[in-house]
Amino acid sequence: MLTLLDTHPRRIFALIAAVCAALLAFGLYLQHVVGLEPCPMCIVQRYALVLIAILAAVTAASAKKGIQIGGATLLVMLAGFGGFVAARQSWLQWYPPEVVSCGRDFYGMIETFPLQRAIPMIFKGSGDCTKVDWTFLGGSIANWSFLCFAAIGLLALLLAARGFRRN
Repeated sequence: MLTLLDTHPRRIFALIAAVCAALLAFGLYLQHVVGLEPCPMCIVQRYALVLIAILAAVTAASAKKGIQIGGATLLVMLAGFGGFVAARQSWLQWYPPEVVSCGRDFYGMIETFPLQRAIPMIFKGSGDCTKVDWTFLGGSIANWSFLCFAAIGLLALLLAARGFRRN
């Protein structure tokens, strides 16, 4: 029986890129069709997904082992970053602080402040990141996002290990 890791690495990188594109499309659907407004932590997770999708697509386009190993290593780091943000948001949702300290709305920051001041504010968080607007099988968007980042990170780690082992 053929397992996922027996598949050519380029196909796995392409699959990661496609999954990230599908997750981003679903996030935009929830925002623009369902009407859920993303908090800044959600925006940061979207940035991580975009970077993962781009990096996975570029890595899938290369047949060089060194680029595939480097791409897989960078994917592990990006997935770790996205997973950290999703885990932090999940924690805030499970144990909300007495005073919501996420701050301003993302778009309000961009309109009010110059970009060099708005970017650091985004990473500090604003809006109500503790609010759970949507659930699926008992998990919030942040919970599912964490699981997706963990799966991507684990898959990329296995690809990197397989690439190092073959060299």
